[in-house]
Amino acid sequence: MKPLYSSEQFNLSKSRDLLPLECEYCHETFNASKNNIQWAIKRADRNCLKLCSNKCRIALKDKRKSVCCHLCKKSIKHTYTQLKTNKYHFCSNSCSTKYWNTHKTWGSPRSKLELWIEENLTKTYPYIKIEYNNRKEINSELDIYIPSLKLAFELNGIFHYEPIYGKDNLNKVQNNDRRKFQACLEKNIELCIIDTHNVKYLKKDRDQKFMNIITNIINMKMEEGTEHDSDAHLRHV
Repeated sequence: MKPLYSSEQFNLSKSRDLLPLECEYCHETFNASKNNIQWAIKRADRNCLKLCSNKCRIALKDKRKSVCCHLCKKSIKHTYTQLKTNKYHFCSNSCSTKYWNTHKTWGSPRSKLELWIEENLTKTYPYIKIEYNNRKEINSELDIYIPSLKLAFELNGIFHYEPIYGKDNLNKVQNNDRRKFQACLEKNIELCIIDTHNVKYLKKDRDQKFMNIITNIINMKMEEGTEHDSDAHLRHV
């Protein structure tokens, strides 16, 4: 809403008096009552008096440009302002959320559960070398790896079991899980898979069970000694 009246004119006018405004599309002058202007200002909705007619509203709407959704490639229309201010364009909040979650480059890539388990394992076994997010051993990430025991743990969240970001993404994750197991098998590393897909937030009393699973397996392997069978195997816990 672009007023063409002075504050003095506004104060002296009556509620039904017409005051001049400029249309933001065609830039022609049109009139609105003081009462309607006050209502728009009070509601912080000045857009309702931005255009002079339905003709200008339709023309402004048609001024949008067709683009493709950056995720699903669906054809959508955005205004020039949207095209100018946004590098990527999405047809819905769902597509926007899925894209930015899968292309996240900020924050920690590890869950709070993983960080909590790391902190407690370090305190429980200060004399054992425990590596986290090791990528060197099998050329793929192992969440927890204990070289002296040839023992590894994977904390598999919901993305390993359900198509949160689509079936293609789930297939990639599960194929990578199979390759990871095969690589551990070739390196004679025992790989333990822990299903954490029900964990949505950190709750220490509940999540202590995951810590207990890990420590029980570590203690058992330590009792057995450092000798291993000729073939590594997979545990699902």
